[in-house]
Amino acid sequence: MILIRFNDSDAERKALGGLAGRYSFKSQDNGDMIVPEAALLFLAQEGICFTVHGPASYEQSIPAIRDSLAPAVQ
Repeated sequence: MILIRFNDSDAERKALGGLAGRYSFKSQDNGDMIVPEAALLFLAQEGICFTVHGPASYEQSIPAIRDSLAPAVQ
């Protein structure tokens, strides 16, 4: 998984629309997005500008752990 950032919000919206249903990805509040390497080629072919920040760390790639104090479902 690779950590990328888009140059503007229009590019990010276009990328979200193109990636949905094709690749798994994780969008973060700070504007970063974690995508598989194969998605980089797709984004480049679509002409979407982005900056690669490098491989995502393990902590960034794993899903958030659910709080153990969550109420039980009845």
